Amino acid sequence: MKAIFDQRQEQHDPKHFMANGALLANPEQPARISALLSGAQAAGCDIAAPADHGMGPIAAIHSPEYLVFLQTIHTRWSRIAGASEEVIPNIHPDRRTASYPRSAAGQAGFHQADTSCPISAGTWEAAYWSAQTAITGADLMRGGARSAYALCRPPGHHAFADLAGGFCFLNNSAIAAERLRAHGLRPAILDIDVHHGNGTQGIFYERGDVLTVSIHADPVRFYPFFWGHASERGEGAGRGANLNLPLVRGTGDDAYLETLETAFAHIRAFGTDVLIVALGLDAYENDPLKGLAITTGGFGRIGAAIGGLGLPTLLVQEGGYLAPELGDNLASFLKGFEAE
Repeated sequence: MKAIFDQRQEQHDPKHFMANGALLANPEQPARISALLSGAQAAGCDIAAPADHGMGPIAAIHSPEYLVFLQTIHTRWSRIAGASEEVIPNIHPDRRTASYPRSAAGQAGFHQADTSCPISAGTWEAAYWSAQTAITGADLMRGGARSAYALCRPPGHHAFADLAGGFCFLNNSAIAAERLRAHGLRPAILDIDVHHGNGTQGIFYERGDVLTVSIHADPVRFYPFFWGHASERGEGAGRGANLNLPLVRGTGDDAYLETLETAFAHIRAFGTDVLIVALGLDAYENDPLKGLAITTGGFGRIGAAIGGLGLPTLLVQEGGYLAPELGDNLASFLKGFEAE
């Protein structure tokens, strides 16, 4: 399997993270890259650099206003006397139909959903090349590849069209899906991250041309809290093209695989001809963000089940945080997928 990665993704090195009011080390660290690369190499992947496809594919998903914000906000923020080293919002609008502020602090609140997506000098460069990695993977699918692994970091599935959140800035899976759709394919996104892909859902919620399916820990007591419930089915043209399959905290391998079968039925019924897997490895039983209880061997079984669909599949890296087994979990998934 071809794996795509660009070293410039290391330039995003966030420091700020808050959980339950306490300041902690940010778990979305550049060191994740080394672990994931080792896992990809252990699975026999051929590592290649992405091509630069420019802003067009990114702007097909994200608004120009938001993209200007991401590119300029750190420089503007740095001019504020006494400002923190990273852009961290301290105010949010009570509604996103409110007026658009001119100040850096106001725009940070408008475009950043929470405090877990701090923006530093290297964030835009890293996010840009993370997106180009996914775009390059999508083009491999267009070219007839059976599969590819896009090592995207920072991740993307919590990013809306004009809103960062949950460690995410550009929605790599959505960008890849739109790239494929624009070239006449019928993509589905299967999100297996432990957290609901709320940004992905939001981007396609009123559209019926991309199927979005997410299997995740029940958000009633788990991030992102306000999205990811089974009742959310899409609206307008998107009614029935969004499927959420929330799981009880601590769900293990067997119950997860049973839920996958429900996801597969919808993917087949949609007439999917190319699959994007938002590949979170944070469903692992010992992941620092603890939500589900998938074992290392379980990831191999999940990979094999997805591979058994027989669809051209782009694997886009999402979560999975620093545990000794992170690389092993990726290798297990990739080997399972390739065995089918």
